[in-house]
Amino acid sequence: MSRIGKKPVELPSGVTASVSGQTIEIKGPKDAQSFTATDDVTLAVNDNVVTVTPRGSSKRARQQWGMSRTVIANMVTGCTAGFKKELEIQGVGYRAQMQGNTLKLSLGLSHEVNFEVPAGITVTAPKPTVIIVEGTDSQLVGQVAANIREWRKPEPYKGKGIRYKGEFIFRKEGKKK
Repeated sequence: MSRIGKKPVELPSGVTASVSGQTIEIKGPKDAQSFTATDDVTLAVNDNVVTVTPRGSSKRARQQWGMSRTVIANMVTGCTAGFKKELEIQGVGYRAQMQGNTLKLSLGLSHEVNFEVPAGITVTAPKPTVIIVEGTDSQLVGQVAANIREWRKPEPYKGKGIRYKGEFIFRKEGKKK
């Protein structure tokens, strides 16, 4: 039994959900999103509550049960509050700034990195060492933050690079004489 899948998804006020076949569409004050579930689960909306139940007891049905419920819960959260990831830049001369729809990163490379921000995502750089990625799609926000971090991951000796806010980097000791 899926502990996550058993919990129903509560719809807050201002959020509506409609099911047609295996597709659920959620509309909220910030955005409208849709998700098409596999044939292994059944979706139902009753009294501002979305429930997901498996069809059968196969391993795939049980996997899709919890995953579908989590995706629907993330859609509800995205349509009401949205998602946010904060990145910190550490290193001498490392900085970021927004120019239109492009994030310009100076990361100690021989050139500046120009990162095009995809549609549906808002990227801001309130300080030269802080990047904030916001949006309504949990997966897309996390992927954009990971793509930005990929340009210069934090290294273990001096800790230079782009890290998530609050991320702990295991530090290594340098060479000994």
